[in-house]
Amino acid sequence: MTENQHVEWKESWRDDYLKWICGFANAQGGVLEVGRNDSGKVVGIKNVLRLLEEIPNKVQSLLGIVVDVNLRSEGGAEYLQIVVGPYPHPISFRGEYHYRSGATKQVLRGVALSRFLMKKHGRTWDNLPLPGLRVGDLNGRAIDSFRRLAAANKRLPQGIVTEPDAGVIEKLGLRGGEHLNRAAILLFHSAPERFVTGAYVKVGYFEGTELLFQDVIEGDLLTQVDRTVDLLCTKYTRALVSYQGTRRIEALPVPAEAIREAVVNAVAHRDYATPVPIQIRVDADRIVLWNPGRLPQGWSLDELMGSHASHPHNPVVANAFFRAGLIEAWGLGVQRIVGACAAAGGPAPQWQIEPESGIRLELRFRAWYTAAEAAVVVEDRATQETPSPTQEMGQTTQEDGQTAQEPSVTTQEITPTTQEIERAPTTTRERILALLKSEPRITRRLMAERIGITPSGVKYHLAKLRKAGIIRHVGPTKAGRWEVLK
Repeated sequence: MTENQHVEWKESWRDDYLKWICGFANAQGGVLEVGRNDSGKVVGIKNVLRLLEEIPNKVQSLLGIVVDVNLRSEGGAEYLQIVVGPYPHPISFRGEYHYRSGATKQVLRGVALSRFLMKKHGRTWDNLPLPGLRVGDLNGRAIDSFRRLAAANKRLPQGIVTEPDAGVIEKLGLRGGEHLNRAAILLFHSAPERFVTGAYVKVGYFEGTELLFQDVIEGDLLTQVDRTVDLLCTKYTRALVSYQGTRRIEALPVPAEAIREAVVNAVAHRDYATPVPIQIRVDADRIVLWNPGRLPQGWSLDELMGSHASHPHNPVVANAFFRAGLIEAWGLGVQRIVGACAAAGGPAPQWQIEPESGIRLELRFRAWYTAAEAAVVVEDRATQETPSPTQEMGQTTQEDGQTAQEPSVTTQEITPTTQEIERAPTTTRERILALLKSEPRITRRLMAERIGITPSGVKYHLAKLRKAGIIRHVGPTKAGRWEVLK
């Protein structure tokens, strides 16, 4: 027998132990045994008859609850057993809310306290009202987009889909009395981050510790999902091409279905009470998604990975995502990510639960893709040029599980040369070189406007050209000039 979430031992009684009783009452209940040492041995207790009378009275007076105090004996020594039941409403001790978690007691403050109080009152963060906003303040195009998705997936009656905006909001449970709730702002406002700090997604591409380029995806949640998935599948990774007969097969390093499901889960189930965004890091061999989320109370990683019922952190948001066909109502998101990676012959996804921080998901690239990337030049991600014939041979597994031709690769790293750039006169890099030759003091922002890509994209290409020894920057960062060396 050991101390655990439901058992605590104390050698003697002190009024300060009312905090432990408060913690049990706010959690799942438990037993406080007075007269046992830390090893669980009964050492006896003094003034036992007086304590039998005093403890129940103090608990009722200071906590407002009733507990059972029983006299027990073991090995000829007496001890007290204080049995505490779980309470449906929050219990405080001198203005503080204590909570039993594992074998420890915590004082709830800040976001944790707000989350606890909402749960005790049967509320969730996303269904709390947000005064001062009306249906007319929402983005009509976002609502229309939802209508189209709901109609296509047949998860709302056609009559509701064709109702005015106010009717759709009402039927989705996005109004609390006279006010819209927080879910309505997240789902259909054009700038939810104005009301909910951190309600956006950050994506960055890294080479070691260096950030090469990044994007910040804002807007309503449906837009965040669409744009994030699109960027991950185009700008931040690229498909390698193979053929099955005359059929052209494009294979991403991570199956598109797994990427989509991972992004949807992060956006729908994150903890929006925590004011930090979802962060996605892309490296040469993996995608890592982190969101400030948390598992349902009492869950471990095993429950998350196994078969489980749906238990959304944001039930109002999750309901809208279900109606739009983005998620299922059966808690299948994790299994779908695992299944998609397995069907494509890729590494298993890895989750890491950070109790005080969030949830981390790592999606490693398939081995043949990583090898191919080491052997070819990373070309302009926007143009998606067709790979050479040597990259289109070999055998691999398609996204749908069928056998296809895998790109055969060499292990020799290839770096860009001036001759290679000249053979592709329409590439972004050639246009950058032309601008640097004609305007050595041009800024990244101006180059981006001239070429039609983002400043982050320009930064990425400049870094690659500098690493290859094709250009260099002379002088101060802001007042210097560029030189084309080759």
